[in-house]
Amino acid sequence: MNHLPKRIPERRSAIGAARIAAYEILQRLDRSRDFAVDLLQRPEVSRLKAVDRNLAVQLVMGVLRWRGDLDDQIERLSGKPLSTFDPEIIQILRLGIFQIRFLSRIPKPAAVHESVELVKRARKTSATGIVNAVLRKCESAPFRMRDAAGEPAPEYLESAFRGVPEWIRSRWVRNFGRETAIAIVLASQATPATCLRVVSPRERERVRQELAGSGVRTEEGTYSRLALRVQSGDVLDTDAGRQHKIVIQEEASQLVGELVQPRTGERVLDVCAAPGVKTGQLAACLQEGILVASDRSLRRMALTEKVLFGVVPSNVRLCRAVVDASKPLPFGIRFDRVLADVPCSGTGTFARNPEGKWRLRPEDLDRLAESQVRILRSALDALAPGARLVYSTCSLEPEENEQVVTSVLGELTGYRSAAARDLRQEFPAIAELFDEKGYFRTVPGIHPLDGFFAAVITRD
Repeated sequence: MNHLPKRIPERRSAIGAARIAAYEILQRLDRSRDFAVDLLQRPEVSRLKAVDRNLAVQLVMGVLRWRGDLDDQIERLSGKPLSTFDPEIIQILRLGIFQIRFLSRIPKPAAVHESVELVKRARKTSATGIVNAVLRKCESAPFRMRDAAGEPAPEYLESAFRGVPEWIRSRWVRNFGRETAIAIVLASQATPATCLRVVSPRERERVRQELAGSGVRTEEGTYSRLALRVQSGDVLDTDAGRQHKIVIQEEASQLVGELVQPRTGERVLDVCAAPGVKTGQLAACLQEGILVASDRSLRRMALTEKVLFGVVPSNVRLCRAVVDASKPLPFGIRFDRVLADVPCSGTGTFARNPEGKWRLRPEDLDRLAESQVRILRSALDALAPGARLVYSTCSLEPEENEQVVTSVLGELTGYRSAAARDLRQEFPAIAELFDEKGYFRTVPGIHPLDGFFAAVITRD
């Protein structure tokens, strides 16, 4: 269902609107496959005062990032296993402990009082005593992030490790080595900066100055000529945002779009297009031609109308279709450029979508890989001779990345993965991001980017 859990009766004089909103969103996330970033943009949050809206975002994302550590604290402080608490009480305790441990500007008595009030409004009055006792025992801001030498403080590192499920951490140690795995964990627990994409490289400095005039400080991206990283300010409340001069898009995601390299007049296919951010990037680069955006989800395809409004050049003929790319594609033509940015585990984007790490299960990787193989087969079949396809994920897991590519190319003839030498020459600014096999790869904590993978494949 798309409805929020039954709303807590509001008596806002006793409890802040931000905590009510955060509680309801966290409850919904536990019962659905929604994303926190989407729920935090709903009208009931947007209508809040700026200070309350910002606190709601901080509470929701903070609880999701640190849930493992917060649950450990609940069990330690209460002396009871988590399973003995009602879901509502677990959520309220997580919110309270997060405020006490991580938000030093919120006085502990205020966090305790409002948590107890939240229990009453959730109609769980019998639990007020245990909630009050647990939160009063919780220590305020018990650790620093860095020690005197600038290294991660041991207490912080221990908490950060609890913030990522053990089976995922073990995979990262196995696949990347311990030091890189630690860097990935720390990056996954950090609050990422908002990244923007401008329409063209020549517009970047002008847009940056315009944003500065609106109180938004930015710096240039590390790799992408289109990227601006926000340092402070609200980008949504600017003329640049309202006039579609900028799009919120993470820098590594932008680089994947750049790999497609559509040329004016070509036919381009985006097979997993929703919600349309990369589709808009392809359209801006194409300038003139045919662009087909497809996705199997009607609900998600509906989002593309808003995302693409005002960003598709008038000479680009955009066609949108609800199509399951894991089955043979029905278009009847071949394309010069194809982007297959497939559904994946999202392990490279846990910093932005922390709910994903608590939903993911080990068996999901094989299920996802089977779907990814089918999508790549279908997408390759739609590729014209001499044309280019980019297969990409925001996953760090080999089962979804190189293993999918090698599996599909091993069973098909007439296709080849682009060589590292050729890609480094074509994209000198990101040459270091291609490994020896020609795969594009970014790793959180090693690069100042989310974790993405891409393979460039051509048809003979």
